[in-house]
Amino acid sequence: MLLSWLTRRLATYLSKEVSRNSIRTSTWDALVNALQPGDVLLVEGTTRISVAIKYLTQSTWSHAALYLGPNAGLGTSTDGEAYTLVEADLEKGIRPLPLSHYRQSHTRICRPVGLSDREIGTLTDYARSRIGHQYDMRNVFDLARYLLPTPPVPSRHRHKLLVFGSGDPTRAICSTFIAEAFQLLRYPILPVVELLPADDPDCDNCIREQYRVKHHSLFTPRDFDASPYFRIVKPTIEMDFDYRALNWNDDDPGATLP
Repeated sequence: MLLSWLTRRLATYLSKEVSRNSIRTSTWDALVNALQPGDVLLVEGTTRISVAIKYLTQSTWSHAALYLGPNAGLGTSTDGEAYTLVEADLEKGIRPLPLSHYRQSHTRICRPVGLSDREIGTLTDYARSRIGHQYDMRNVFDLARYLLPTPPVPSRHRHKLLVFGSGDPTRAICSTFIAEAFQLLRYPILPVVELLPADDPDCDNCIREQYRVKHHSLFTPRDFDASPYFRIVKPTIEMDFDYRALNWNDDDPGATLP
């Protein structure tokens, strides 16, 4: 009972907003029109736990949600807006929510390439089956330590500090939940690549690549951005961006226009 109470109090504390520095980089219409089912939406969070994740991963992105679209059968909000995202929330666990939840956030779209409708259906079915599962609070207890002054940690080890999970399949954090979904399809995120002899009798020095799946608990939001297998989609550019149409303030004393 005491541990459960402490866990709830810690989740509430870490979910509090501590910054408003997240600035959206596209219009709402551009974001809505750019997203496609199967996309991973990265978010620059502004809560206490976001600070820890961004520090440990040395990345802008502290949260990830899976976009499945308005026809995914996820239900609707109280005001009738379709749920289009599924995410693992610190306090409420894995839940569906409308895209408008991140309307004012700095986001990035990471798109898996070449998925069929059937494969997107597999992602959708998996995400729906996980709704209601809990957030892995064991990770949270470890992350909480990094909100306090700590000895310097070499950057090459910061990613490893996130690998604590409980091992309970009914618990997940935002990135591990999404990583599991893509691993069902054997879609690569950042696989381990092994170089092996090619066994080619005509080439003694030839090598071949063999991919090995990395455990889903090792993934963080930044990995979808870093992955060479996800296309980065920038909504503003997708809307036929024309820099000539920008309305510049020519009276700005800092302007250097000719």
